[in-house]
Amino acid sequence: MTTMLKKARTFFDRNALLLKLLFVTSVVIFVIFEVAKIFRDVDWNRVGQGLADQSPIEIGLMLLGGMVAVLPMLGYDFAIVKFLPGKFTIPYIIRSGWTTNSFTNIAGFGGVLGATLRAHFYSQNATKKQVLYALSKVALFLVAGLSILCWLALGMIFIGQIGVQFANYWIWLAGGALYFPVLFTVTKLKSASFFEDLTLGIELRLIAGSLFEWLFAAGFFMMIGWVMHVSVNLAAIFPLYVIASVLGVISMVPGGLGSFDVFMMMGMSTLGIATDQAVVWCLFFRIFYYIVPFIIGLIFFAHSMGGRVNEYLDGLPQAAFQKIAHILVTCFMYFSGIFLLLEAAVPNYTFSNKFLLQLYPYTLFFLSQSSDIIFAVLLIILGRAIALKVKRAFWPALLLLVAGVANTIFWDSSSPVFIAFLVLVVIAVAFAKKELYREQLRYSINELIIDGSIFVMTLVVYLIVGVLNTPSFMRHHKTPAFFLFPGLKIWLSGLIALSIAALLGMILIRYLGAANDPFKRNNYSEKRIHKIIAQFGGNEVSQLAYLHDKNIYYYQVDGEDQLFFMYRRNANKLLIMGEPVGNQEYLRSAILDFMKAADRFGYSLVFYETNQEVASLLHDYGFDFIKIGEEGYVDLPGFSMAGKKRRPLRNLVNKFEREGYEFALLQPPFDAATMADLRSVSDEWLGQEVEKGFSLGFFDEEYLQRQPIAVVKNQYGRLVAFANIMPMEEGVLSIDLMRHRHDGVPSGVMDILFIKLFEYGQQNGYQRFDMGMAPLANVGNSEFSFLEEKIAHLIYEYGYRFYSFQGLRSFKNKYVTQWYPKYIAYRKKSSLVTTMIQLFAVVNVPVKKEKNTTGLPDLWQRWLPRFLRN
Repeated sequence: MTTMLKKARTFFDRNALLLKLLFVTSVVIFVIFEVAKIFRDVDWNRVGQGLADQSPIEIGLMLLGGMVAVLPMLGYDFAIVKFLPGKFTIPYIIRSGWTTNSFTNIAGFGGVLGATLRAHFYSQNATKKQVLYALSKVALFLVAGLSILCWLALGMIFIGQIGVQFANYWIWLAGGALYFPVLFTVTKLKSASFFEDLTLGIELRLIAGSLFEWLFAAGFFMMIGWVMHVSVNLAAIFPLYVIASVLGVISMVPGGLGSFDVFMMMGMSTLGIATDQAVVWCLFFRIFYYIVPFIIGLIFFAHSMGGRVNEYLDGLPQAAFQKIAHILVTCFMYFSGIFLLLEAAVPNYTFSNKFLLQLYPYTLFFLSQSSDIIFAVLLIILGRAIALKVKRAFWPALLLLVAGVANTIFWDSSSPVFIAFLVLVVIAVAFAKKELYREQLRYSINELIIDGSIFVMTLVVYLIVGVLNTPSFMRHHKTPAFFLFPGLKIWLSGLIALSIAALLGMILIRYLGAANDPFKRNNYSEKRIHKIIAQFGGNEVSQLAYLHDKNIYYYQVDGEDQLFFMYRRNANKLLIMGEPVGNQEYLRSAILDFMKAADRFGYSLVFYETNQEVASLLHDYGFDFIKIGEEGYVDLPGFSMAGKKRRPLRNLVNKFEREGYEFALLQPPFDAATMADLRSVSDEWLGQEVEKGFSLGFFDEEYLQRQPIAVVKNQYGRLVAFANIMPMEEGVLSIDLMRHRHDGVPSGVMDILFIKLFEYGQQNGYQRFDMGMAPLANVGNSEFSFLEEKIAHLIYEYGYRFYSFQGLRSFKNKYVTQWYPKYIAYRKKSSLVTTMIQLFAVVNVPVKKEKNTTGLPDLWQRWLPRFLRN
């Protein structure tokens, strides 16, 4: 038995918070059932007629009077905290007190509800015993004020002769009147240790709180009669109210429900008040003193409990509510915008389509076709911004929806259910605010196509409708009924509205995308890049940073640069070249930092030509990846020209040596003549093609001056081929540009360069030679490959339309000892196809082409208006 008790105690200790939440929730459910009973017993026809008979000012007075009448109850809560060690702010006490008292008014639950709620709100830094003692002391004074009012009522009846009709009930008043003096005497007994901390000041505060609670309630009841213009001596209502309250307390029913009301209506009939008036009077009292404060208390309680439940469940409920609100607002704005455009473009079709007609009551209503069009476009743009969680969209969206809701309620004969729905949407905007964290609007290609298509298709349909409605067309052709328009003037005003909407839409897009975007700035700093490479080493792409054609993102720890990323922008993507360069100990934290910074400004990251280690790490951060090729390495210590397999290469070397070709390694700095020779070779190698950047090196004199250049000269000393050395991590040698003349140069000159560089690497202690990428090697070739891989293969192949990679792997395979896969890593929610299109829009940009400042494909950049550019 003892073991079972210990287990039970352990269980309750471990799950104390959850059990408290379940108990309080069950009590709240009980309260709601009690409220439902009240609502069920109310004759709403009489309430409706009574409300209709009152002016808005009179209703407002009763609403305000009910709020004021509840305020004195807060005195109990300000007294309770005096007995407890916790520190509570005044707003917290007001919210907690209002919730407890309004709930207790509705369903006292034998005092358990009030005690439970106060224990829930005021248990901070207090033991169960301390809370119980504090609640017990306060509970003693709850009816002290009613006891004092009993004395006042007795005086009014027997001395003032007011309400003498109720003299027969003196026994109830006398019994109630005795409570206060008995209580006061008991609390002052010296032997009662329970009351030692109940000072005279605190006791007087409790008595005053109770007195004002009952006095204000009685005063509010009398005020209702005054507002209703009931012909009666309101002073006589006071003793009647006190007697009814005493009977209600004795009945133990929350709020004296039933007993209080019956006695009040019986008493009011003796004063000559009509039964209908008495019923409405009591109903108003219940509504404005019980139900309205309870609804406010329920909101406070939901906020408090929601916070605790949210904390207990690690923030999941709040996140779920925010996401639901975010989805609701996005869907509503998009649907409303599209529906309004349809209604403006083809009104007859919209109102003849049964499906659309059913949805019509759940959208906004505006004054005219022109306002429909303008608001529709703004709703769609703001809907997209809300969907993309842009902070700047909150206030415009809220104002637009409030204006739409107000206009709909005012001008349209909407049902109460729809009005409640619209109010819910506006509330959802407020809930969704915390979901909005991005600094600017960045359209992806897909999003731009979708939103642009909505507007363009609407414009096209509208123009077609205009043509179909012209008199000349209608004389010779029959126009379908759903294309008929009210008139060409209305059609013309709609066309003007579309133009205005387009202009306002572009201004709005510019506003939403007008953040101080750090990723637009080129943070190139030769000093910072050089310091990172010198301190931590480079990799196969680090030298490309010096080409000035990529932006740089630095990751710092304690103000010191640790890594950098090379990237370019395209629409909502930051396309990163290779792996981060620098201190690999911070690789994980650097990637996460870059992701967060990019996401804040509406960008997602794409890693191009990254290795398997980084791709696996990115997978943990929600990335998918696809293989795009392989990178080959030559084992330099094991490389040899001996053996039967290498005979063709030995013959090639011997041939070049016989013909007087020489290999040399030139050291920088290079003079003008040398640089002119190098450029001559490069220009001849390029022919009619243009230089590409980003993932490839290109001819740049400043870039070439940084490292040694391997050259091949013919027997006349003319430079016929060259390759610049690419510095990498320790023990690895590679090249970037490798170019040769076409005329007068035997085939195989590239093999000569590689062989001589291998020998150079062996002589200087290098362990490996990086042969670079073989794009598309073993990608999407299998019949079992994913469809996306096959599509990516096609895009990749045609994306490099100016360079042919056919046979590249077979050429490099003559030397490569081991191949390593290379990947493109992209966010899972992104489309691989559009990501590949964006990637190769960047890869294929000619080096000398005018810089794209929009982040959009270059074709769009020429077409979009200047003020849309970022």
